[in-house]
Amino acid sequence: MTNPTRQRIIIVGGGTAGWIAAASLARFLPVQRYAVTLVESDEIGIVGVGEATIPQIRLLNAALGIDEYAFMRATQATYKLGIEFAGWGTQNSRYMHAFGTVGRPTGQVPFHHFWLRGARLGETAPLDAYAPNAQAGWANRFAKPDGGELAYAFHFDASLYATFLRNWAETRGVTRIEGRIVAVGRDQETGNVSDVQLENGQSVAGDLFIDCSGFRGLLIEGALETGYDDWSHWLPCDRALAVPCASSAELTPYTRSTAHTAGWQWRIPLQHRIGNGHVYCSAQISDDQAAAVLLANLDGVPLADPRPIRFTTGRRRQFWNRNVVAIGLAAGFLEPLESTSIHMVQSAIERVIRYLPNGPLQAADIAAYNIETGFEWERVRDFIILHYHVNDRPEPFWRECASMAVPQSLSDKIALFRANGRITRFNDELFAEVGWLQVLVGQGIIPQGYHPLVDAHSDKDIRELLSLLRQVIGRQVGTLPDHATFIAQHCPSGTY
Repeated sequence: MTNPTRQRIIIVGGGTAGWIAAASLARFLPVQRYAVTLVESDEIGIVGVGEATIPQIRLLNAALGIDEYAFMRATQATYKLGIEFAGWGTQNSRYMHAFGTVGRPTGQVPFHHFWLRGARLGETAPLDAYAPNAQAGWANRFAKPDGGELAYAFHFDASLYATFLRNWAETRGVTRIEGRIVAVGRDQETGNVSDVQLENGQSVAGDLFIDCSGFRGLLIEGALETGYDDWSHWLPCDRALAVPCASSAELTPYTRSTAHTAGWQWRIPLQHRIGNGHVYCSAQISDDQAAAVLLANLDGVPLADPRPIRFTTGRRRQFWNRNVVAIGLAAGFLEPLESTSIHMVQSAIERVIRYLPNGPLQAADIAAYNIETGFEWERVRDFIILHYHVNDRPEPFWRECASMAVPQSLSDKIALFRANGRITRFNDELFAEVGWLQVLVGQGIIPQGYHPLVDAHSDKDIRELLSLLRQVIGRQVGTLPDHATFIAQHCPSGTY
């Protein structure tokens, strides 16, 4: 970075990734030292599969000083308490990966060890009976927590969110340049990207470039030829069809993921419509068949033709290469099974700010950024593979997923849990123990043992503990308003 007085940061591409980056930089970087410019073309569409989020999105909005109800009205948003997985472990299975807590720990032992012993005593209540978020979700109830148990995220229209953030960022000094990039300049001495050249002849020079150009990776791959690690041998789905449909009468406060013959279907309820999509493996099902499955499983009338998306699951070999940082789809692709797409953008730009150099770019900073980002991607990858690998479905696609060799990091985590119910979290990986717990159990893995300290409690104590927790959660959920009613009272979009 050559200008010590005011560094030029150029964001290539808009959409959700570009405008999250722009808004974050505008919020945290001093305008006296940094000039942030975003270059995008209105001719280039947005993939926009990331309409469901995880609770960390609330940290981003809060850091930006965004009023939650104003954001929800502007983006047609609803609340999200978790994800329902239908048909994943077996064809008839159903479980909720809920945000927030599951039970309460007693002493040094996590709650699920008491639940495991309770099951041996004949207690039949499923794990999610002890998860406030799951019970509120199944009951279609929601209220913002006031010292209570509910953790939440949002469903929203990703295009509207990008527009919302664009307005926020531009009023705080971000410059937007409209135009299609036709060439990328390189510095002959350093090999760094020096500028991007637009179709109208304009050149936009910068010191640090953030590539949010989507799958094509205009800078990170097109200019720097960084390379790509293909993970499709673990995650073989390579296509998706997305279509909105009319809303149903029931405004559920959770995302639904339904397993199909050769993939899965998402359902994301917004105030004005339902977002739907079918992620599938083209080697196992044709595009026409995939479209038929999608359209046959909608809640309402489709509002558009299914939009095709092709992808290769994986990641760039370097996320930060020379003076280019790839964020969003330019960095790689993990299917939105656990709603991580927008969070990966959020965490990437937070990390960029943390590693922002005070002067020339340093190889040590870039290397550390790539190590941290790579670890995050790989652990999210493992979590998604888990859903496919641990299943008891009969179709060829699912049998191949069940028999495949998975990454050693995932194999170790499954083996540790299968033995005695232990879950270890390393280096602040995204999904905490409670997330792994719900998916491992939901997919059908019941540990062979449990922590021995649980046996210090009598059978009567175990039964009373489990019964009391169910009663407390039932009373809490019973006091909550209907999800649709809460939104209508506090943050209706105007068309809801």
